[in-house]
Amino acid sequence: MLALVELKRITKDYGGFRALSNVDLTIYPGVTGLLGPNGAGKSTLIKVLLGLVRITEGSGHVLGFPLITASDQIRTRIGYMPEDDCYVHGLSGIESMQVVAELSRIPATEALRRGHEILDFCGMGQERYRNVETYSTGMRQKLRFAMAIVHDPKLLILDEPTSGLDPEEREAMLNRIRILARQFQKSVILCTHILPDVQVVCDNVVILAGGSVRVSNSLEELCRMPNPSLTVTLSGDCNAYREVLMHKGIASEVVSLRQLRVFGEAEALHTPIWTAARESGCLVRGLTPSKNSLEQIFLSAVGGENHANS
Repeated sequence: MLALVELKRITKDYGGFRALSNVDLTIYPGVTGLLGPNGAGKSTLIKVLLGLVRITEGSGHVLGFPLITASDQIRTRIGYMPEDDCYVHGLSGIESMQVVAELSRIPATEALRRGHEILDFCGMGQERYRNVETYSTGMRQKLRFAMAIVHDPKLLILDEPTSGLDPEEREAMLNRIRILARQFQKSVILCTHILPDVQVVCDNVVILAGGSVRVSNSLEELCRMPNPSLTVTLSGDCNAYREVLMHKGIASEVVSLRQLRVFGEAEALHTPIWTAARESGCLVRGLTPSKNSLEQIFLSAVGGENHANS
């Protein structure tokens, strides 16, 4: 599989402040979550990928183009949704879409047609004819997302795309990202502070802290427990249940008031788990394979970092 992004020893200094330090990073097709506390270097990394800042040291390729000498070619092939508003006052939503499409060298008539098509995909109804400065937060998020994809880019960089959205709109936004990735084979870098969003749509995770890459791996691999186990949700006396398991030679640990993690292969645990429930008088309410939580992985990766703004 060819890499979308390959960075080698990327360093970026702003005067005496080092925003990125010897970043080695490879990003493959799919949806990649870019995580990190404030001040981790996420914003600087995005600017580096877009060719908006000159790196201090290092080299790299984005979409096969050299980072330092082909920034124009890279930007034409990337769709970027910034966290902050980027619209022109006095233009309607559809006019904004047409302008952005024409800036990508799409002819005016096709730009208008594509603008309407993308706004339909983003759930924008008659609001497209209103001036953008009258839009709510959710509508502005939809418009920024639509503007990022109107030129049919190969790679999307989405900066906090669900920030400020209500639960329904947040789910709709995540579903659009899923559709683009699964049905249209678009690759996405999702920069967010909302860990559940990453768990829902991402294939891979990159965690930055202190300007360095602390974690870069598939989400599945990161969440896999080092030792196989099942999480058992119970009603009843968990201590009595654990004692029965102990007598059967099965180790367990408390996860919460009503949950235990029982260690062993799933096939070997099913019979003793249900037998222990009967013997202890407990009811098994849930039984799932144990996984590391993304929150635990994140906190372990960034522990002790300064959370200054990036």
